Amino acid sequence: MNTSRRTFLAQVSAFASASIVSPASFAIASPGKPRKKIAFLGTIIKEHSHAQHFLDRLCLGYGWQGAWQNPRIDVASIYLDQFPEDDLGRERIKRYNLQQYSNIADALTLGTGKLAVDGVVIIAEHGDYPLNEKGQKLYPRYKWFKECVKVFEASGKSVPVFNDKHLSITWKECAEMVADSKRLKFPFFAGSSLPVTRRLPAIDIPHNVPLKESVCIAYGGPDVYDIHALETAQCMSERRKGGEVGIRSVHAISGARLWKYLDNPQRRDTRRLMVAALTRSHNLPVAGGYYTDKISFDWARKVFAEATAYFIEHRDGFRTTMFLVGIQDFNYAGLRADTDEIISCQMYLPMPGHGSTTADFFHPLTRHIENTIITGKTPYPIERTLLTSGMTLAGVESLHRGEVLIKTPEMNVQYKVGPESTYWQD
Repeated sequence: MNTSRRTFLAQVSAFASASIVSPASFAIASPGKPRKKIAFLGTIIKEHSHAQHFLDRLCLGYGWQGAWQNPRIDVASIYLDQFPEDDLGRERIKRYNLQQYSNIADALTLGTGKLAVDGVVIIAEHGDYPLNEKGQKLYPRYKWFKECVKVFEASGKSVPVFNDKHLSITWKECAEMVADSKRLKFPFFAGSSLPVTRRLPAIDIPHNVPLKESVCIAYGGPDVYDIHALETAQCMSERRKGGEVGIRSVHAISGARLWKYLDNPQRRDTRRLMVAALTRSHNLPVAGGYYTDKISFDWARKVFAEATAYFIEHRDGFRTTMFLVGIQDFNYAGLRADTDEIISCQMYLPMPGHGSTTADFFHPLTRHIENTIITGKTPYPIERTLLTSGMTLAGVESLHRGEVLIKTPEMNVQYKVGPESTYWQD
């Protein structure tokens, strides 16, 4: 390893232990009476795209605590990358009387050449982008973030940034994004709806208790829904005694090999937690109006024969196991190391056609975005999304290499969260 790489990794490790928000030498305006204004950067706006969901809430409002919440910030500018046949972007720009710009720098500076907004929202999800050899879709999250950083550097000040879902497609880019936010001292908020949506039942892992393993049962494929499932687990796991200490390895396994691996006696707890998480699902396969058999590990083996799992080893011996199976919800189970108690719940994320056409689970994430812009404080450390991004990348890499174990010494990222809960409880 050369000196520059050692220095870079040391900086990232040091950044991970920093507080969520630091006082800025690059000025971040303190909350005041004038409404904050943002630049909205989106890949595409069509029905049920992430950019549609976020933009509508930021411009029109959303349901909150039994009332309609009008937007608390203003969308001062918008940049959209693509306009397909089923585009809704032009209609939304006209409906909300938005100022559209043809490039990101102008969207952030409002054409003045200097930063002229109080926050940036990056929604680089959906759209026509190529895939690489690993099956990763090459969204421009990193590229757009770096363009924002250039404007910050040229202007001598910075503002909070939100990035939807995982950070980028390589660990180096993900770590660099976090490093930039620490270097320029601006709040960096990222991730998906899963950690902040409603829970059934409405519970959290008790703060600072010893945990042995977390399991998430979810659906979808690698590099798309795995990040959601990993965030489902991580937002609970990070509350364990000692906090998060980083990831040692990630091993993705699927099909018959997966079920054979789970037969290992050392995976008894994983099997228990899998069943506990499955019993929280609202979408298990049924026949004749009821389950095909009692819910058990053997039942899961038969019903979800082609499942994929990520087996994640943390640096303190803690385990995270993520299963992608044929259901339509996200379910968590965690095992306390002190009492052998299983704590489980569902992160409520009804998809369009599955009880929701408006995707109301975007409400709380929008609320947290507004709070971040208004207060300059993020609801949780960016290190969470750095690690869940890294787990996603390593899982994809493991599958690409033929389901081999991927060691992850670069993921030596440590952080702690407080006892407060950030999910939607109203």
